[in-house]
Amino acid sequence: MTVGIFIALVASGLMVGFINTLAGGGTVISMTLFMMLGLSPITANGTNRIGIVLQNLVAVINFRRDKTLEISKSVKWAIPMIAGSLIGSTLSIKINSTVFGICFVAVMIFMVLMMLLNPTAWIKGNPDKINKSDSFLEYILLFLTGTYAGFIHIGTGYFLLAILVMMNGYNLLQANAIKNLLVLLYVPFSLAIYIYHGEVNYQYGFIHAIGNIIGAYAASRWAVKWGVNFIRWVVIVFILLACVYQVIR
Repeated sequence: MTVGIFIALVASGLMVGFINTLAGGGTVISMTLFMMLGLSPITANGTNRIGIVLQNLVAVINFRRDKTLEISKSVKWAIPMIAGSLIGSTLSIKINSTVFGICFVAVMIFMVLMMLLNPTAWIKGNPDKINKSDSFLEYILLFLTGTYAGFIHIGTGYFLLAILVMMNGYNLLQANAIKNLLVLLYVPFSLAIYIYHGEVNYQYGFIHAIGNIIGAYAASRWAVKWGVNFIRWVVIVFILLACVYQVIR
Protein backbone atom coordinates (compact mmCIF):
# COMPACT_ATOMS: atom_id res chain seq x y z
CA MET A 1 0.00 0.00 0.00
CA THR A 2 1.34 3.44 -0.92
CA VAL A 3 1.50 6.43 1.40
CA GLY A 4 -1.02 8.21 -0.84
CA ILE A 5 -3.61 5.45 -0.44
CA PHE A 6 -3.05 5.40 3.34
CA ILE A 7 -3.59 9.17 3.58
CA ALA A 8 -6.66 8.99 1.32
CA LEU A 9 -8.24 6.28 3.48
CA VAL A 10 -7.63 8.16 6.75
CA ALA A 11 -8.83 11.48 5.27
CA SER A 12 -11.97 9.81 3.94
CA GLY A 13 -12.56 8.23 7.34
CA LEU A 14 -12.27 11.64 9.03
CA MET A 15 -14.96 13.13 6.79
CA VAL A 16 -17.22 10.09 6.99
CA GLY A 17 -16.93 9.80 10.76
CA PHE A 18 -17.72 13.49 11.25
CA ILE A 19 -20.61 13.64 8.78
CA ASN A 20 -22.24 10.36 9.88
CA THR A 21 -22.02 11.22 13.57
CA LEU A 22 -23.74 14.59 13.17
CA ALA A 23 -26.07 13.82 10.28
CA GLY A 24 -25.67 11.00 7.77
CA GLY A 25 -24.79 10.28 4.17
CA GLY A 26 -21.03 10.28 4.67
CA THR A 27 -20.91 6.69 3.49
CA VAL A 28 -21.13 8.02 -0.07
CA ILE A 29 -17.54 9.21 0.31
CA SER A 30 -16.11 5.94 1.62
CA MET A 31 -18.03 3.77 -0.83
CA THR A 32 -16.76 5.87 -3.73
CA LEU A 33 -13.17 5.70 -2.49
CA PHE A 34 -13.24 1.94 -1.90
CA MET A 35 -14.55 1.32 -5.41
CA MET A 36 -11.94 3.69 -6.87
CA LEU A 37 -9.33 1.53 -5.10
CA GLY A 38 -10.63 -1.52 -6.95
CA LEU A 39 -13.14 -3.07 -4.55
CA SER A 40 -16.42 -4.37 -5.95
CA PRO A 41 -19.58 -2.57 -4.76
CA ILE A 42 -20.45 -5.51 -2.48
CA THR A 43 -16.97 -5.68 -0.93
CA ALA A 44 -16.92 -1.89 -0.55
CA ASN A 45 -20.28 -2.13 1.21
CA GLY A 46 -18.97 -4.75 3.62
CA THR A 47 -15.59 -3.09 4.20
CA ASN A 48 -17.28 0.22 4.96
CA ARG A 49 -19.01 -1.29 8.00
CA ILE A 50 -15.79 -1.78 9.96
CA GLY A 51 -15.36 1.97 10.31
CA ILE A 52 -19.08 2.47 10.95
CA VAL A 53 -18.96 0.16 13.97
CA LEU A 54 -15.92 1.87 15.47
CA GLN A 55 -17.04 5.44 14.78
CA ASN A 56 -20.40 4.83 16.40
CA LEU A 57 -18.77 3.16 19.40
CA VAL A 58 -16.72 6.31 20.01
CA ALA A 59 -19.73 8.60 19.47
CA VAL A 60 -21.93 6.57 21.82
CA ILE A 61 -19.29 6.66 24.57
CA ASN A 62 -19.08 10.46 24.28
CA PHE A 63 -22.84 10.99 24.16
CA ARG A 64 -23.28 8.65 27.13
CA ARG A 65 -20.59 10.49 29.09
CA ASP A 66 -22.39 13.78 28.44
CA LYS A 67 -25.73 12.26 29.50
CA THR A 68 -27.50 12.97 26.21
CA LEU A 69 -28.22 9.33 25.37
CA GLU A 70 -31.26 7.27 26.40
CA ILE A 71 -30.23 3.61 26.48
CA SER A 72 -33.36 1.63 27.45
CA LYS A 73 -35.63 2.53 24.53
CA SER A 74 -32.75 2.46 22.08
CA VAL A 75 -31.97 -1.18 22.79
CA LYS A 76 -35.62 -2.11 22.26
CA TRP A 77 -35.79 -0.18 18.99
CA ALA A 78 -32.63 -1.89 17.77
CA ILE A 79 -34.35 -5.29 17.63
CA PRO A 80 -36.46 -4.64 14.48
CA MET A 81 -33.48 -2.86 12.92
CA ILE A 82 -31.23 -5.86 13.51
CA ALA A 83 -33.84 -8.20 12.02
CA GLY A 84 -34.21 -5.96 8.98
CA SER A 85 -30.45 -5.58 8.51
CA LEU A 86 -29.97 -9.35 8.45
CA ILE A 87 -32.56 -9.66 5.72
CA GLY A 88 -31.20 -6.68 3.78
CA SER A 89 -27.66 -8.05 3.93
CA THR A 90 -28.56 -11.53 2.72
CA LEU A 91 -31.15 -10.91 0.03
CA SER A 92 -29.80 -10.95 -3.51
CA ILE A 93 -32.48 -8.60 -4.80
CA LYS A 94 -31.02 -5.57 -6.55
CA ILE A 95 -32.35 -2.13 -5.77
CA ASN A 96 -33.51 -0.13 -8.78
CA SER A 97 -31.15 2.83 -8.43
CA THR A 98 -33.40 5.25 -10.34
CA VAL A 99 -36.46 4.55 -8.20
CA PHE A 100 -34.37 4.67 -5.04
CA GLY A 101 -32.82 7.98 -6.04
CA ILE A 102 -36.21 9.60 -6.63
CA CYS A 103 -37.62 8.35 -3.31
CA PHE A 104 -34.47 9.33 -1.42
CA VAL A 105 -34.47 12.89 -2.74
CA ALA A 106 -38.21 13.28 -2.04
CA VAL A 107 -37.80 12.19 1.59
CA MET A 108 -34.73 14.38 2.09
CA ILE A 109 -36.44 17.48 0.66
CA PHE A 110 -39.40 16.83 2.98
CA MET A 111 -37.03 16.68 5.96
CA VAL A 112 -35.33 19.95 4.99
CA LEU A 113 -38.70 21.68 4.66
CA MET A 114 -39.75 20.40 8.08
CA MET A 115 -36.52 21.69 9.64
CA LEU A 116 -36.92 25.10 8.03
CA LEU A 117 -40.67 25.54 8.45
CA ASN A 118 -41.01 23.89 11.88
CA PRO A 119 -37.62 24.27 13.59
CA THR A 120 -39.10 24.10 17.08
CA ALA A 121 -39.90 20.40 16.73
CA TRP A 122 -36.28 19.64 15.90
CA ILE A 123 -34.70 22.02 18.45
CA LYS A 124 -36.92 21.63 21.51
CA GLY A 125 -38.47 18.21 20.93
CA ASN A 126 -41.81 17.09 22.34
CA PRO A 127 -41.75 15.50 25.84
CA ASP A 128 -45.31 14.21 25.43
CA LYS A 129 -44.23 12.04 22.49
CA ILE A 130 -41.12 10.84 24.32
CA ASN A 131 -43.22 9.40 27.15
CA LYS A 132 -45.86 7.77 24.92
CA SER A 133 -46.05 4.06 24.20
CA ASP A 134 -44.38 2.80 21.05
CA SER A 135 -46.65 2.23 18.08
CA PHE A 136 -46.66 -0.73 15.72
CA LEU A 137 -45.93 1.69 12.87
CA GLU A 138 -42.66 2.74 14.53
CA TYR A 139 -41.45 -0.85 14.66
CA ILE A 140 -42.40 -1.38 11.02
CA LEU A 141 -40.49 1.75 10.00
CA LEU A 142 -37.45 0.68 12.04
CA PHE A 143 -37.58 -2.76 10.44
CA LEU A 144 -37.75 -1.25 6.95
CA THR A 145 -34.93 1.16 7.79
CA GLY A 146 -32.84 -1.76 9.02
CA THR A 147 -33.58 -3.72 5.84
CA TYR A 148 -32.50 -0.80 3.70
CA ALA A 149 -29.40 -0.29 5.84
CA GLY A 150 -28.44 -3.93 5.35
CA PHE A 151 -28.50 -3.32 1.60
CA ILE A 152 -26.62 -0.02 1.34
CA HIS A 153 -26.54 1.97 4.62
CA ILE A 154 -26.12 5.29 2.77
CA GLY A 155 -28.57 7.81 4.25
CA THR A 156 -29.77 5.54 7.06
CA GLY A 157 -29.02 8.25 9.62
CA TYR A 158 -31.49 10.65 7.99
CA PHE A 159 -34.32 8.13 8.16
CA LEU A 160 -33.57 7.39 11.82
CA LEU A 161 -33.49 11.10 12.71
CA ALA A 162 -36.89 11.59 11.06
CA ILE A 163 -38.41 8.71 13.05
CA LEU A 164 -36.87 9.79 16.36
CA VAL A 165 -37.80 13.48 16.02
CA MET A 166 -41.15 13.38 14.23
CA MET A 167 -42.63 10.26 15.84
CA ASN A 168 -40.88 10.11 19.21
CA GLY A 169 -40.46 13.78 20.10
CA TYR A 170 -36.71 13.90 20.74
CA ASN A 171 -34.80 17.05 19.93
CA LEU A 172 -32.07 16.74 17.34
CA LEU A 173 -29.23 16.32 19.86
CA GLN A 174 -31.03 13.51 21.70
CA ALA A 175 -32.11 11.88 18.43
CA ASN A 176 -28.58 12.04 17.09
CA ALA A 177 -27.22 10.26 20.17
CA ILE A 178 -29.87 7.52 19.91
CA LYS A 179 -29.24 7.22 16.16
CA ASN A 180 -25.57 6.47 16.80
CA LEU A 181 -26.44 3.79 19.36
CA LEU A 182 -28.97 2.13 17.02
CA VAL A 183 -26.40 2.02 14.23
CA LEU A 184 -23.80 0.61 16.63
CA LEU A 185 -26.19 -2.16 17.66
CA TYR A 186 -27.32 -3.30 14.21
CA VAL A 187 -24.23 -2.87 12.01
CA PRO A 188 -22.17 -5.72 13.57
CA PHE A 189 -24.90 -8.18 12.51
CA SER A 190 -24.86 -7.01 8.90
CA LEU A 191 -21.05 -6.90 8.97
CA ALA A 192 -21.03 -10.55 10.05
CA ILE A 193 -22.97 -11.47 6.91
CA TYR A 194 -20.40 -9.75 4.68
CA ILE A 195 -17.54 -11.38 6.59
CA TYR A 196 -19.15 -14.81 6.16
CA HIS A 197 -19.33 -14.30 2.40
CA GLY A 198 -15.75 -13.00 2.22
CA GLU A 199 -16.80 -9.51 1.15
CA VAL A 200 -14.60 -7.46 3.52
CA ASN A 201 -11.16 -5.96 2.87
CA TYR A 202 -9.71 -5.76 6.38
CA GLN A 203 -6.64 -3.70 5.47
CA TYR A 204 -8.63 -0.89 3.87
CA GLY A 205 -11.38 -1.17 6.47
CA PHE A 206 -9.22 -0.77 9.56
CA ILE A 207 -7.02 1.99 8.10
CA HIS A 208 -10.16 3.88 7.08
CA ALA A 209 -11.48 3.33 10.61
CA ILE A 210 -8.60 5.40 12.04
CA GLY A 211 -10.15 8.45 10.42
CA ASN A 212 -13.68 7.32 11.31
CA ILE A 213 -12.78 7.26 15.00
CA ILE A 214 -11.15 10.70 15.00
CA GLY A 215 -14.00 12.26 13.02
CA ALA A 216 -16.66 10.70 15.25
CA TYR A 217 -14.89 11.85 18.41
CA ALA A 218 -14.68 15.46 17.21
CA ALA A 219 -18.29 15.50 15.97
CA SER A 220 -19.79 14.00 19.14
CA ARG A 221 -17.89 16.50 21.31
CA TRP A 222 -18.90 19.48 19.19
CA ALA A 223 -22.51 18.33 19.02
CA VAL A 224 -22.90 18.62 22.80
CA LYS A 225 -20.83 21.81 23.04
CA TRP A 226 -22.51 23.73 20.23
CA GLY A 227 -26.05 22.47 20.77
CA VAL A 228 -29.12 21.42 18.85
CA ASN A 229 -29.37 24.30 16.40
CA PHE A 230 -25.81 23.68 15.22
CA ILE A 231 -26.71 20.06 14.44
CA ARG A 232 -29.88 21.18 12.69
CA TRP A 233 -27.93 23.31 10.20
CA VAL A 234 -25.30 20.63 9.70
CA VAL A 235 -28.05 18.12 8.89
CA ILE A 236 -29.75 20.54 6.47
CA VAL A 237 -26.48 21.19 4.61
CA PHE A 238 -25.58 17.53 4.25
CA ILE A 239 -29.12 16.52 3.28
CA LEU A 240 -28.99 19.02 0.43
CA LEU A 241 -25.56 17.73 -0.62
CA ALA A 242 -26.89 14.17 -0.57
CA CYS A 243 -29.82 15.23 -2.75
CA VAL A 244 -27.47 16.89 -5.24
CA TYR A 245 -25.36 13.72 -5.35
CA GLN A 246 -28.43 11.58 -6.08
CA VAL A 247 -29.52 13.90 -8.90
CA ILE A 248 -26.17 14.25 -10.68
CA ARG A 249 -24.66 10.78 -10.19
